[in-house]
Amino acid sequence: MTSPGEGLSKPPLLARLNARGFRLLMAADAIVLFTTMAGLTAARILYFNGRLNGPIRNYTIAFVLFTAIFVATYYFAGAYERELRLGQRAVLPQMASLSFGAWLIVALVLLVTERNFIPLSAFPTVLVVSVLGVSANRFIARRLRRSRGGPSRVLLVGAPDEINLAQTHLEGDQSRAVVVGQAPDAKALLTRVEQAEATEVLLLSGRMLDQLYPEPLQTLENRGVGVLQRVMARDTLLGLENVREIAGMPFVALRTHTLPVSRARFKRSLELLALLLTAPISLPLTVLTALYIRLVAGRHVLFWQERVGREGRPFRMVKFRTMYPDAEEGLGAVLAKRGDPRVIRACDWLRATRLDELPQLWNVLRGEMSIVGPRPERPELTAQFEELIPGYSRRHEIPPGITGLAQIHGRYHTDPEYKLGHDLQYLVNWSPILDLQILLRTVWVVLARRV
Repeated sequence: MTSPGEGLSKPPLLARLNARGFRLLMAADAIVLFTTMAGLTAARILYFNGRLNGPIRNYTIAFVLFTAIFVATYYFAGAYERELRLGQRAVLPQMASLSFGAWLIVALVLLVTERNFIPLSAFPTVLVVSVLGVSANRFIARRLRRSRGGPSRVLLVGAPDEINLAQTHLEGDQSRAVVVGQAPDAKALLTRVEQAEATEVLLLSGRMLDQLYPEPLQTLENRGVGVLQRVMARDTLLGLENVREIAGMPFVALRTHTLPVSRARFKRSLELLALLLTAPISLPLTVLTALYIRLVAGRHVLFWQERVGREGRPFRMVKFRTMYPDAEEGLGAVLAKRGDPRVIRACDWLRATRLDELPQLWNVLRGEMSIVGPRPERPELTAQFEELIPGYSRRHEIPPGITGLAQIHGRYHTDPEYKLGHDLQYLVNWSPILDLQILLRTVWVVLARRV
């Protein structure tokens, strides 16, 4: 007899690396960037009869560091996320803007260290060559993917006149896409996709979104099938961004996951850095708050409670205790409200200033929470909201936050469905600047006692 798993071959090394976020494109970019810096530096020295400002080893280490800065910038900006095969965006503008940002970081490093590994006068040349090199890598990668997989196999979904019009446009671009099936609506879409072996689904009408979300859109995304929605005149009232062009037609990609893995990791890195930088203030403040609660509320200073975290997994959230012991006895899970009688009067100001949330920095350090994100709810309440509010589970894509967009725009009495709108808006539009804006607005909300 064979033991469980015996005889099953492991996935290839490249597949395992891909699952961890590594792409061959990273190695290709690193080679282009390193050889560009080293080659142009060597050419400059030979052409101008210059000399090295130190041993070659120092230059090698510096160029490796600068290459790592570039690749990290590309990664955290999502340049290595897997693309849809249809409606791919222009490469050159994206890589130019990212490369310029990376060069600013490199220039700062050179100024701080007062080293001259790459003279500032050579920056424009190195930047242009680097942008052209990494852009060429992406053109080659797209060509290879198309040559291996052939043109996209498209399933058109819509009314007959919509399908005929879209098919007419696609016929002029059959090297990129071929129509392999048609459907009048999104019912039984998974079966139709499997039968046609489609790689992309083009939705030509906006009336089918309710049939798609959350299923079968989630399953299609997990299987790598792209789903795109045609943009119509009324959709522009929503201020849509990131519109893609497919055979002259405007589409937007539908995704159940709004924040790519690379950007989620970037967010996590920034928050760990913020914890480190603010520790000299947050640690003494936490100790002083704990001593105050010990004096006014008794022995049990901390309050632990199960909450729902990332991907719906439960975790134990900690905060300072501001309610009477057994405040919820006989009540069950109840949402907090203004003037809550369960709150100890001497601790009212702690809740108003959010100082009772300070221990949650421990949850942030453990990766169970974020500094900014959707607030975590209790399992009982989450189960109710998921049953009543379609798409409520999407707020669990990232770790929950100490503060969030719903907290600065809403109140305790704001309906959970309206708060969900703020939470999803945050996920779609996340950026470090948005986090900073939310933190500054949180300070204002606290000072204004607007809860």
